[in-house]
Amino acid sequence: MMTIPSGYTLAILCGGGPAPGINSVISAVTIEAEKYGWKTLGIFDGFSHLAQGDKKVLNLTTDIVSRIHLEGGSILRMSRFNPTKNAADLAKVVETLIDLGVTHLVTIGGDDTAYSAAQISFYAKKNKGVAVNIVHVPKTIDNDLPLPEGVPTFGFETAREVGANIVENLMEDAKTTGRWYFAIAMGRTAGHLALGIGKSSGATVTIIPEEFDEGKVRLQKIVDILVGSIIKRLASDRNHGVAVIAEGVIEKISPEDLMELDGACRDDHGHIRYSEINFGELIKRAVDKELKSAGIKMTLVDKEIGYELRCAPPIAFDIEYTRNLGFAAFDFLRNGGTDAMITIQNNQIEPLEFDKIRDPATGKTKIRLVNIDSVQYQVAREFMIRLEEQDLNSSVILKKMALLTRTSPDNFIRKYQYITQ
Repeated sequence: MMTIPSGYTLAILCGGGPAPGINSVISAVTIEAEKYGWKTLGIFDGFSHLAQGDKKVLNLTTDIVSRIHLEGGSILRMSRFNPTKNAADLAKVVETLIDLGVTHLVTIGGDDTAYSAAQISFYAKKNKGVAVNIVHVPKTIDNDLPLPEGVPTFGFETAREVGANIVENLMEDAKTTGRWYFAIAMGRTAGHLALGIGKSSGATVTIIPEEFDEGKVRLQKIVDILVGSIIKRLASDRNHGVAVIAEGVIEKISPEDLMELDGACRDDHGHIRYSEINFGELIKRAVDKELKSAGIKMTLVDKEIGYELRCAPPIAFDIEYTRNLGFAAFDFLRNGGTDAMITIQNNQIEPLEFDKIRDPATGKTKIRLVNIDSVQYQVAREFMIRLEEQDLNSSVILKKMALLTRTSPDNFIRKYQYITQ
């Protein structure tokens, strides 16, 4: 690639939800751009103003950004506005960028923002005959962008750290008060964050959507997994625990089960609105009902873990990682690159072309799921307290668990054996 000379205007835009380290990317890109004589604009509130033709920008300089790498949140704020939903919005975004004199664009975001960036580049070239060189910096605490296995998205490590600290405190409270917590961790589709938090904090059990490869599952299966863990703990004289559950599990549950739950909101067509379901509360009530039917009294508390993770100050790992990514993003653009997501692999800058990270079936950016065949997941499972086949084969443990639930060993096996297979 040929090095592009000075005199260009670069814009930085943040889409989706916050993640620790955004400001560090903004800082690194701005400082590098200024070194080469490029003008840098910070676009406020994602794509939302651009789609209205509004030029709400901040002229970024080294003086403004020199210390923001230590801060959480985003000095440019965020928006989930989707410019690809209709052609008029997409056209207006491109027109506004051209009016601002933008020749290069750095987008910071997750899978939706990556897709929007790709569409903007394509539209500008096809319909305006203008090249707006674009690079995407992968950001999400969900860790679900299609990077190579073992390469995290920035913000994930800080979110895991903060989340693990929260769950550690819940574990101590559960032990002190003799209760169970159901911690619902963010993760729209993938269970990376829930697994990372559960494993790092030593949570009693973690449930993620990827473990249900059979497609939709009945709510009762989720309930039985949790009840099985509670009973197994009680059989070893421990009346407390914390279960970390990925919010994406709700999309694995059969719709007919959700329709029967109190509080399940529906749209005009009678379909469940997943985003409006208090998943933790619904799981808590279902488990409480099951325990009471077995004669077990247990205090259950649901706790959502999510928003408090997103704007936390980045830990040292994410500060260094995002500074590297910001440098790499500008270096890629400076050398004539475009239409790629920037990554760092084996200490080398590795751009991934938009076309190669797009799911051919949906046209959207691919989603990286937890590999349940990996060592990472297998180790996590080994340290969870879950009902296993060996528990049902141990006459001593089986008798204790059957006694706790006021049933016979044979009936206990019939009820719970399916969740151990």
